[in-house]
Amino acid sequence: MKKLAFLFSFFALSFAVIAQDDPKTMHQTARGFMAQADWDNAILVLNRLLETDKNNLEYNKDMVQCYYFKRDYEKAVEGVKKIVNRDDADVMTFQIAGNVYKALEDPKECEKVYKAGIKKFPKSGPLYSEYGELLFQKKDYSAIDLWEKGIEIDPAFGGNYYNAALYYFYTKDKVWSFIYGEIFVNMESLSQRGAAMKELLFKGYKEKLFKEADLMKGEENNKSPFAKAFLQTMNKQSSQVAKGVTTASLTMVRTRFILDWYETNAAKYPLRLFDYHQQLLREGMFEAYNQWLFGTVENLTAYDSWTKAHLDEYKGFTAFQKTRVFRVPPGQYYQSK
Repeated sequence: MKKLAFLFSFFALSFAVIAQDDPKTMHQTARGFMAQADWDNAILVLNRLLETDKNNLEYNKDMVQCYYFKRDYEKAVEGVKKIVNRDDADVMTFQIAGNVYKALEDPKECEKVYKAGIKKFPKSGPLYSEYGELLFQKKDYSAIDLWEKGIEIDPAFGGNYYNAALYYFYTKDKVWSFIYGEIFVNMESLSQRGAAMKELLFKGYKEKLFKEADLMKGEENNKSPFAKAFLQTMNKQSSQVAKGVTTASLTMVRTRFILDWYETNAAKYPLRLFDYHQQLLREGMFEAYNQWLFGTVENLTAYDSWTKAHLDEYKGFTAFQKTRVFRVPPGQYYQSK
């Protein structure tokens, strides 16, 4: 029996050693260290992996990431140069390279990387988003063209909506800041960026959209038929906010807007955001949605009171929201330059 027990222990130990040396297991170990921000241990394990497979793209990308987060930019850029021109370089390769050159404050090389990445992956929303951010940091406001292109070709990616909405909030625009901003909130509802966007939306309704009684004022040169249709339909409801923009008044305005839009414009300009509004109206959850969107920004105490007074509606919407993923399908792009 003792001999059998010894043999069992021996084989168990042997299999454990083999498992530790298994590349997949070792890579998981390296990424575990990365998740803990233990860059030195991650680098140690990745070095062992690269000794056995020096051309593995994933190992090399992770190594660059480790040096980047460790702020060893000299080694990070050495790694970038090894992978960015490879035939199998993927979108993330170019994103990592861009981050490294940004950290090195080398916008020229960074721009070259993004241009090469977009040439190879012309439908990558993340690359348009990050390239636009680089240009915007240089005060090159053609960044908006990149974000718009990213929205057009990769509508399921949220970053371009976020960047474009922020850009438009600080211009005279009265349409796209609201459309893109609300789309982004639904894509990234739980993040800090999503919470910040809610504040901008509520502020925008007060300070931009309904600042003038006539929403069409100054829109004579607007080239987007969709934008004009949006403003014309919203303009019919401007009297509802004559006593102030509140969560309650916005709920009323937006309810009447959707009802009107689906009578006049929905067939010509289908939009996932408005389809979602209509769905919520049908299911009796649109008020709860508007409370979630604006109530927490306007007055958190009043929002808490509303949720307690409308507990079934609040629970119903919260449960529904957890079951869905908001994505804009291709072909719903109506911006005009």
